[in-house]
Amino acid sequence: MRDYLEFEQPIREIEERIEKLTGAGAARGSVQDEIRKLKARLAQTELELYSRLTPWQRTQLARHALRPSVLDYVAAMCRDFVELHGDRAFGDDRAIVGGLARFNGRSVMVIGHQKGKTLKERMQRNFGMPNPEGYRKALRLMKLAEKFRRPLLTFIDTPGAYPGIGAEERGQAEAIARNLLVMAGLKVPIVSVVIGEGGSGGALALAVADRVLMLEHAIYSVISPEGCAAILWNNPAKAPEAAAALKMTAHDLLNLGVIDEVIPEPVGGAHRDPHGMAERASKVLSTHLSQLEELPVAELLARRTEKYRRMGAVAVPPPPAS
Repeated sequence: MRDYLEFEQPIREIEERIEKLTGAGAARGSVQDEIRKLKARLAQTELELYSRLTPWQRTQLARHALRPSVLDYVAAMCRDFVELHGDRAFGDDRAIVGGLARFNGRSVMVIGHQKGKTLKERMQRNFGMPNPEGYRKALRLMKLAEKFRRPLLTFIDTPGAYPGIGAEERGQAEAIARNLLVMAGLKVPIVSVVIGEGGSGGALALAVADRVLMLEHAIYSVISPEGCAAILWNNPAKAPEAAAALKMTAHDLLNLGVIDEVIPEPVGGAHRDPHGMAERASKVLSTHLSQLEELPVAELLARRTEKYRRMGAVAVPPPPAS
């Protein structure tokens, strides 16, 4: 079963027509001819639709309920994954998962946001919005990776850190800030991939990396389109306009120098071919890790520092001659 988004209705109509004809008379030549014509029309419709997506439509794809999660990628790309739990201070936050794994012949530490697929699982995972103990669990695993000299892979997919009173009482802002500080100086290669939503500090707390990659239909922004629209226009319905203004799509951020590479998705999004998407991501991740592993630690840290110092630089014109 496909879960169609609103803008995908033309595709839905063609696919349902193909399904109906296939079940009605598979042996009749006239029906087979009609099915072939519909399949050609479907391919053309998909090509036209997905080649001109708006930022808001990409946002909808990034949030798709069937989009592959970090655990899906770990299962497809890694072997011998051993999940580690708890922050050794308060509890185990299921919105962040992590552990040791074997990736293309190397031992790595993997950390990522986990939203869940069904409503029950999403509630258990707090819809991918971590509490402070989630970020402190991630911090513990980062330090383990550094201690045992294991590269770090992080997968970003969160609307943002959980904004509840309990989270604030337990030090949400400090937990995020601590992760930023530690990741900036972590003495192992770090590669981050935005696989869905990259929302605010909740995403950045796992994304201070040597290489930041994004899937083609992922988004990465300081605030959600709805939140931006509510602040600027006092009207969340203006989210599509906010999505365009925020420059939050993968290609926008590549042009701005915020990310390092865009990983193409299958036609229709990563959820249409999770296995194929995992294969593409695995090749790109392996290439970047191999390049980073060749660098001495001092050079690795110097390049990481320079990478973030370059972001947001503004060229100030000289004062006019008097």
